[in-house]
Amino acid sequence: MYKFAAYVLKFILSLFGRIKVYQKDKLPSAGSYVIACTHTGWVDILWLGVSALPTKIHYMAKKELFQSKFLKWLMESLHAFPVDRENPGPSTIKTPRKLLKEGKVVGIFPSGTRSSEDVPLKRGAVTIAVHAGVPIVPAAYVGPNNFKDLFKRMKPRIIFGEPIQLAEGVSKKEGMELLMVELDKRMNELQNQIK
Repeated sequence: MYKFAAYVLKFILSLFGRIKVYQKDKLPSAGSYVIACTHTGWVDILWLGVSALPTKIHYMAKKELFQSKFLKWLMESLHAFPVDRENPGPSTIKTPRKLLKEGKVVGIFPSGTRSSEDVPLKRGAVTIAVHAGVPIVPAAYVGPNNFKDLFKRMKPRIIFGEPIQLAEGVSKKEGMELLMVELDKRMNELQNQIK
């Protein structure tokens, strides 16, 4: 279902303008990893999934998106899993860690909210990657964010960066702090490259 839905989405979105994908070769060719992407609207979620094809991305999504039967079905078809952002607990990282252990790819929007402003990154992407022992691929999206923008035929662009990982010999606590700073820096640099 995922691939079918993703290719249908690719066709529909392409009617409004084809996405330009930069540095797709930065995505690891094997093994599991976390993609951490900028987030300014709901369209970037769709374009991220389309731009990574044939790789399937399992998305962390706010639990509110699973409340109606149709949305729940759609989100699950697109391999999304619910997260309680107001009360995150140990179960918040349990599902993505399990997926990564199975060799899958997890997509997270570490700003945690749709924003064009500089907002501090949430720790989820780094925490999950460090505990699962996998790299994080930073990514940035620039383009339409909603229906209005799509109809303006704004050109969508997405760029992937070099994977980053916890350095050897560094404690998890110290390493997570360093990775947070590095991820923030890389995502800002990538966004500036395609603006």
